[in-house]
Amino acid sequence: MTKAAPIAGAEVWPGKAYPLGASYDGFGTNFAVFSEVAERVELCLFDTEGAETRVAMPEVDGFVWHCYLPNIEPGQCYGYRVHGPHDPAQGQRCNPNKLLLDPYAKAIDGHFDWDQSLFGYNFGEPDSRNDDDSAAQMPKSVVINPYFDWGVDRPPQREYADSVIYEAHVKGLTELHPDIPEGQRGTYSAIAHPVIIDHLKALGATAIELMPVHHFANDSTLIDKGLSNYWGYNTIGFFAPDSKYSASTTPGGQVQEFKAMVRALHEAGIEVILDVVYNHTAEGNHMGPTLSFRGIDNAAYYRLVDDDKRYYMDYTGTGNSLNVGHPHSLQLIMDSLRYWVTEMHVDGFRFDLAATLAREFYDVDRLSAFFELVQQDPTVSQVKLIAEPWDIGPGGYQVGNFPPQWTEWNGKYRDTVRDFWRGEHASLGEFASRITGSADLYEHTARRPVASVNFVTAHDGFTLRDLVSYNEKHNEANGEDNNDGESHNRSWNCGAEGPSDDPEINALRERQQRNFITTLLLSQGVPMICHGDELGRTQGGNNNGYCQDNEITWIDWERADSALQQFAESVAGLRA
Repeated sequence: MTKAAPIAGAEVWPGKAYPLGASYDGFGTNFAVFSEVAERVELCLFDTEGAETRVAMPEVDGFVWHCYLPNIEPGQCYGYRVHGPHDPAQGQRCNPNKLLLDPYAKAIDGHFDWDQSLFGYNFGEPDSRNDDDSAAQMPKSVVINPYFDWGVDRPPQREYADSVIYEAHVKGLTELHPDIPEGQRGTYSAIAHPVIIDHLKALGATAIELMPVHHFANDSTLIDKGLSNYWGYNTIGFFAPDSKYSASTTPGGQVQEFKAMVRALHEAGIEVILDVVYNHTAEGNHMGPTLSFRGIDNAAYYRLVDDDKRYYMDYTGTGNSLNVGHPHSLQLIMDSLRYWVTEMHVDGFRFDLAATLAREFYDVDRLSAFFELVQQDPTVSQVKLIAEPWDIGPGGYQVGNFPPQWTEWNGKYRDTVRDFWRGEHASLGEFASRITGSADLYEHTARRPVASVNFVTAHDGFTLRDLVSYNEKHNEANGEDNNDGESHNRSWNCGAEGPSDDPEINALRERQQRNFITTLLLSQGVPMICHGDELGRTQGGNNNGYCQDNEITWIDWERADSALQQFAESVAGLRA
């Protein structure tokens, strides 16, 4: 698959308003993009040298601008320019000088060059308008080949009661594995490598929950510090698997590679669950860049402050919140979920800061349109739905309050089990409730213990090894003077802070790790293991590794605690 070079004056047909995005049919490609405010939309095609050809989209139906171009093939790079009102005080930020990613792009190629041109204002003048052209500094949307040989692939469809979830980062799990070819490490192909699949099966894992793989943007602030957005909770492409995790060098090749990964995991009986971030985007607040949604239809995609629409409502701590009160934003989310199930064959989703999706107006509402759409959808309602049941807004902590078909990360399980094993005896009664399914949280909605996704550690916080080795966080490497990350970790260092040569302390730490693993795997509910905990992985006391794409967060397989690994596998066998 190669980039098809656009031809000036190419034939343009009206095309169709649905489906949204770029759809290749074997003869040409249909393009469709939604905007209520656009006065004119240009489709921009780029050749392999970066030369741009602009095509006016001639048709608009129901606020969807569309056209069909014969002979435009997979690999073609493109973007949009939207002509329309620019009045930030009224929530309108159209600027045709900014090349925009397709919100429905199935693949994205290239990276963001954090130049002034990516921003709609001049630095130091937030109320100004910047008309520098951003095309040269922007990644491009890519037309993909939708055809893939799935063979006899079928979803494993594991019951919750039989599930063991393994939370993992594509790169962190595989980057240092000595048995994976070097050029394959850190990629979707590496996740599908037999040594990773064998490890998951030995641990009894029935599902791998991948930290964000939707295409995301690095934060310019982190880049200036020599860091990066390692975790990926900064989505800009809700349909596109991130190319940073692809061994393919061909634009769009990451889609085929992702599908091959899913097929291999399914063949081994392992489900694929995606950690998804539909609560905000990488465009940030009013001082953020104009990359896609902001320039296409700012007020439709984002929740704006009612009495001053220059500013964004922020329930996520990232600068903006998607406008789930707008029907098209809801359509975007539902179309994305269906795409990942039907076309990419994933088996479920873990929703980051899921309480934000329930804020149709201001408060968290179990009867919000989002939950109703999920419940009635014949595709999405049939896969695993896992909520991170909180956000940072008022009333955002919603553990136990999600609708019946949902499961939840049980933060109260984590806190109680940690307290119990560090000797907080006042927690004994609650400990008994947590290990027997947390009925106090779920029985009022007639949910069973499987509604509780139990965990002691996750990507956010101490690793299991660090939980028994540190009383305090040590996040100096993050460049925030150790002010970031959770300060109340409910941890116990067993008598010394950090690594120790004392055999009694080390023996106690080993025993504590075994205590946590046994409790987790034998509790009622669905256990979730954080990658590397079974190997004794440490982050050196860093409990907020979101920006550390290096040895701090990557699993060091050659220093794995084999005794702990064997113990975890043995306990998992009791659950099988």
